[in-house]
Amino acid sequence: MILNSNILGKGNKQVFVILHGFLGMSDNWKTHGKNLSESGFEVHLVDQRNHGSSFWDETFNYDVMAEDLKQYCNHYHLSNIFLMGHSMGGKTAMLFATKYPELVSKLIVADISPRFYPVHHDTILEGLSSLDFNVLKSRGDADDALSNYIKDFGIRQFLLKNLYWVEKGKLGLRINLEVLKKEIAEVGEALPVHAQFEKDTLFLKGDRSEYIGIEDERIIKNHFPNAKIVTIKNAGHWLHAENPQDFFDALIHFTA
Repeated sequence: MILNSNILGKGNKQVFVILHGFLGMSDNWKTHGKNLSESGFEVHLVDQRNHGSSFWDETFNYDVMAEDLKQYCNHYHLSNIFLMGHSMGGKTAMLFATKYPELVSKLIVADISPRFYPVHHDTILEGLSSLDFNVLKSRGDADDALSNYIKDFGIRQFLLKNLYWVEKGKLGLRINLEVLKKEIAEVGEALPVHAQFEKDTLFLKGDRSEYIGIEDERIIKNHFPNAKIVTIKNAGHWLHAENPQDFFDALIHFTA
C-alpha cells in the first residue's frame, strides 16, 4: 500500500518531502508546503501509516515507516530528494536517510534528536481514548471533553484536526488510536547506534523546547557528521507553527 499524500507544485525541479509528527497529519504542513512550492519545489506532504488518510496497520515502528517511504519514493520515481521530518517524522526521516542515502540530497530534522525518549504522551492518549462519539456531536463537544485532560488550547486544536465525519452525524478520529496506544514505546526509540548519514543535514530546535539539549549535539554529530544545529527563537516543539517565518527562512537558507 502506498502512503497518502498531498503533492504541491507538481513538475517543479527539486522534490521536497515532509513527514509530520506523532498524532499529526500532512495537513499540518500545508502552509509551509504551499510556500515551498511557490519557491520552486515539488512538495510531497505525506501521511505516515496509522495517521491522516494513510492505511492502518497493526505493525508500527520506524523500520516499517522507513520502508513505507521507500515504497512511496519508488511509486513516484523520487530520488535526490530534500527530506524533512518533525518529531516522530524526524525519526523516520533520519532512519530513511541512513538506510537510503542515495535517495536523499539533504536532510532536515525538526525538534527531535536521534536518542531514546521515554513515553510521555500518556495523558494525551488517555484524553483521546475518552472521547465517546456516540455522545459527542460537534468539534466543540470534543474540545470540551478533551479539556478535562489537556488544558493547553493549542495542543487540543492540534489533536482535534484528526476529527472527521465518518458519516452524517457521526464523528471519528483519523488516527489508528488503538495501535498507537499499544505501540507507543516505539515512538521514542533511538536511531540504531551505527546508523550514519554523511550529507548535509540541518537540525532545527525551538528555544523553548526540551527535545534537543546540549547533550544531544554530540549524539547528532555521531550520526550526522555534517549536521548544523539552528535554534528557532520564540518557539517550542511545534516550532514550524509557533515561529513560521524564522522556520521557513531557515529552510530556504539551507536548501539554497
